[in-house]
Amino acid sequence: MDVGIVGYGVYIPRYRLKIEDIAKVWGADAGRVKQGLLVEEKSVPGPDEDTVTIAVEAARNAMRHARINPQDIGAIYVGSESHPYAVKPTATMVAEAIGATPNLTAADYEFACKAGTAGIQTCMGMVEAGMIKYGMAIGADTAQGAPGDPLEYTAAAGGAAFIIGKNGGETIAAIEGTCSYTTDTPDFWRRDMQPYPRHGGRFTGKPAYFKHVLSAAAALLQQLQLRPQDYSYVVFHQPNGKFPLQAAKELGFSTEQVMPGLLVTKIGNTYSASTLLGLAAILDQAKPGERILAVSYGSGAGSDAISLLVRDAIEEKRNSPKVLDYVNKKIIIDYSTYAKFRRLLVK
Repeated sequence: MDVGIVGYGVYIPRYRLKIEDIAKVWGADAGRVKQGLLVEEKSVPGPDEDTVTIAVEAARNAMRHARINPQDIGAIYVGSESHPYAVKPTATMVAEAIGATPNLTAADYEFACKAGTAGIQTCMGMVEAGMIKYGMAIGADTAQGAPGDPLEYTAAAGGAAFIIGKNGGETIAAIEGTCSYTTDTPDFWRRDMQPYPRHGGRFTGKPAYFKHVLSAAAALLQQLQLRPQDYSYVVFHQPNGKFPLQAAKELGFSTEQVMPGLLVTKIGNTYSASTLLGLAAILDQAKPGERILAVSYGSGAGSDAISLLVRDAIEEKRNSPKVLDYVNKKIIIDYSTYAKFRRLLVK
């Protein structure tokens, strides 16, 4: 493929809620919960933040990082399962905010937590076909979890934007290939007009997450005739801290290859942004010549695997805020403040 990443940007809200505070409210054993999930705290959107504001901040950071003219953006796709409008696209608001030309195509995507990587694949195809010069794919969410549901411990907020263009002197990572694995596996869903999703409990693990993640990754490795040892880093979707580590082990990757992109322990599961934020954290420290495997997962169910080779231009584009800058810039709140921010209490 003659396509690569030209730039990227991220945004993570500064508010954090500790797992202990959630467990205390519902009378759960905090130590047991933390041990089971390998999550310490989660990011929480402020009262004036939603998927649009998060996507816009990530997009602006991506534009600064890429150093391109916003008028050259030919497509914008925003993947999320928490778009604030049922009928009105988030993508058009992002386009307006970054000063993109009206002569572009834009749409919102929804495929649980893998809609962001689906946007990358769409941009790849359009750039490769010569339809556009640059495309922007965004994964952003303010994830929902019903009070008292196990999802509440991890459902978090964050966003990441990637600009895709032709390989050349400005690309920071070449996309070597991509492969997807998709089935109708109902492990997680939210019906129309319902505020919170439902899930299949343990069913979401083996027949859902692992089947799709392992299948997509293995197929791409076979397609490219590469082995886990050929990669410096690997990042998987992160619903909790255990699943990515187990997936890596089953595929033959080491813990050291996973840890640089494992963010869920500090910010929770950012859903559509999860894999993309992990990839951004890796790119923040990656060096030219290093190879990265990124594998998303979206319930319903599917996985996208993408192989990237870091290029020399990455050293010239270290100007954007880093993922860890956002991770470490935080304000701890209690459950009552969280409930107010998320409007869990109705007057």
